[in-house]
Amino acid sequence: MHSQKPVHPGKLLFDDFLEPLGISAYKLSKDIGIPQTRISEILKGNRRITADTALRLAKYFDNTPQYWLFLQDNYDLSVEAASKKEVLRSIKKHVSTLA
Repeated sequence: MHSQKPVHPGKLLFDDFLEPLGISAYKLSKDIGIPQTRISEILKGNRRITADTALRLAKYFDNTPQYWLFLQDNYDLSVEAASKKEVLRSIKKHVSTLA
């Protein structure tokens, strides 16, 4: 069984928003008031989408900041779970003794 590599939200930002809408990273950065380097680093998968960026993207694309943070959280959890696979496997589930 092959597990897929998690998709960074920057790839989704590019594939689902920027490319289809014909928006450059430069235009997006200017339109939402953040440095182009921040957008470029997000698109490369080298930077997280922060709450500040999520709020700006949500306003610009008329969606919610929760959408962007959900993408980021899912990515972070997938990456962390893969790197902690053995540690997590060794943790035993708590069995409640409450009736």
